[in-house]
Amino acid sequence: MKNSHPPIAFEELTSAVPVRQGRVDADRWVAYCAAVREGGGRLVALWGADERTHSGNYALHACLAEQQGLTWLTLPLNDAATDYPSLHAIFPAAGRMQRAVHDLLGLQARDAPDTRPWLRHNAWGEHQFPLRKDFDAATALGGPDDAYPFVPVSGEGVHEIAVGPVHAGTIEPGHFRFSVVGEKVLRLEERLGYTHKGIEKRFEGMGVEEAAPLAGRISGDSTAAYAWAYAMAVESAAGIALPARGVWLRALLLERERMVNHLGDLGALGNDAGLAFGLAQFSRLKEDALRANQALFGHRYGMDAIRPGGSVVRLDGAGASRLLQELNALEDEVRRLKHIYDEHAGLQDRLLTTGRVTPALAAQLGLCGLAGRASGQAWDLRVQFPHAPYDQLDTRMATHRAGDVAARVTVRMEELLESIRLCRLILHRMPPGPVAVPCPIPPGRRIGVGWVEGWRGEVLVALTLDDGRIERLHAHDPSWQNWPALEHAIMGNIVPDFPLINKSFNLSYSGHDL
Repeated sequence: MKNSHPPIAFEELTSAVPVRQGRVDADRWVAYCAAVREGGGRLVALWGADERTHSGNYALHACLAEQQGLTWLTLPLNDAATDYPSLHAIFPAAGRMQRAVHDLLGLQARDAPDTRPWLRHNAWGEHQFPLRKDFDAATALGGPDDAYPFVPVSGEGVHEIAVGPVHAGTIEPGHFRFSVVGEKVLRLEERLGYTHKGIEKRFEGMGVEEAAPLAGRISGDSTAAYAWAYAMAVESAAGIALPARGVWLRALLLERERMVNHLGDLGALGNDAGLAFGLAQFSRLKEDALRANQALFGHRYGMDAIRPGGSVVRLDGAGASRLLQELNALEDEVRRLKHIYDEHAGLQDRLLTTGRVTPALAAQLGLCGLAGRASGQAWDLRVQFPHAPYDQLDTRMATHRAGDVAARVTVRMEELLESIRLCRLILHRMPPGPVAVPCPIPPGRRIGVGWVEGWRGEVLVALTLDDGRIERLHAHDPSWQNWPALEHAIMGNIVPDFPLINKSFNLSYSGHDL
């Protein structure tokens, strides 16, 4: 990527990943983002902050992925302004993020094509903004029904099918409105935000140790990714060095998290395509892995295992030997199941060409993570910006260009096998020594960033501390980028294929309704 940026004074931050931070005015905010996009970079996250107690104004923040690493761009809104230039025309993924900024802070993106509420629903009033510092979190909330204006679709034979927000299964709530002719889908519109829990408000004022359990519960199926990203942000702000064994244990937990989720998804995808055998077999393997986690790490999903300063779990020789034996058995079974999936004509008929997102569309929308890699977007932080211990593991990135359900299944299979290989390497090479060190926070205002390749994609935590307590924490899930792509993936397919396409993305509801 060749970038030609406006001149900006950047500060290099101390972090496990390459991060630089700079402040810009409104013109440079737009110009820099446009240059990043032209150079092949991506928008990772966009959020707002109430900084009036320190600077007298609000601020917009954006993190951008570039060739040299992560750029944290800050736009102060001078003179208590509450509007800023929209980035939607440069990064379409910014649209929903900007709508969330308005719901939470009352800051409006100028010239944005869509200004409908995103998170608010009727949970709080139109003129209440929970992330403003003068908002009392104990305030009784509630407002009138916002009568959300879905985009109308009309024409001969067109009708609508409303699905959700409450679903028949155990999945989280989300509203999907299909415009169809017969069973063919012309358009899908999503409305999410039903699981908003006020997590970012809850973080305000917490100490870094106190906040660690909450960080690991932002998204339950990505606890290792969020806990590591949070710990990395705290450690970045503190400027400490970590013991090697603690970092290697983090990677083991993260790769096992990737394994467990891919096992579950591969079984569910087989089931959604009519292959119940696949669900039974992959569910059995997932359960075996979860029980091993419980026995060796104290929790089926590894919660509270990663904290600022390192890890709280220890793994002795007997535990490592058990995991190695299980990994060898798991690899044999996964390879046999992969062969069955690849050669099953009925299954492949359901998967091939279904729910396609072309590489060009994926690049335009900023599709990331495993869904992006299945559509030709070769981004994986473990490869591009490998921090310890990934800088010693030579991770093999799984990519595909077909962009259909079959490609997303293939990427999952390959990433599952790669995680097994990485876990084996970690267990063989993990150095001895302590697993954690103290993480004291220097006084004053400090910032830090954590950026980790979770199983869905990159998880980011941006942190501002004031005398050791959290002033602002923004956690970003890759689902923000990928939910809009699902609306495109279903177009031209039939309604009964939606559960299969949706599961092939398996995006988080609660992970981005913060």
